[in-house]
Amino acid sequence: MTASREFCDYLVDLLRGFGPVSIRRMFGGAGVYRDGLMFALIAYDTLYLKVDDETRPAFERAGMGPFTYEGKSEPVTMSYFQTPAEAMEDAELLTDWARGAYAAALRAKGAKTKQAPAKPKKARKAKPASRRARR
Repeated sequence: MTASREFCDYLVDLLRGFGPVSIRRMFGGAGVYRDGLMFALIAYDTLYLKVDDETRPAFERAGMGPFTYEGKSEPVTMSYFQTPAEAMEDAELLTDWARGAYAAALRAKGAKTKQAPAKPKKARKAKPASRRARR
């Protein structure tokens, strides 16, 4: 995977209307973040936006597919879909797509924090008082 400096700079400029974003290199590609939350990834100079059940239909209607990579034994599909080509040339349109991706990332983060509560800790047995304390 690659994420060229030129593509990353272009993307930051294109997303200026969405708010400040940062790009962090990872695994040969890059993650795109807003307020510390990853909502997109860059692989092979292609932008993939976070999807969930709410936003996936719009990507499918636009004919876009998911980011997939070759795992150890089989292909792995992630919850990021390729951005429509027309959005990559129109800052306002890309901002709309990015808002949906950011909302999906927020929902995913909320779902992680709302998982089943941790098991209660077992009560400790009271230790017998030491001989000094009893005197």
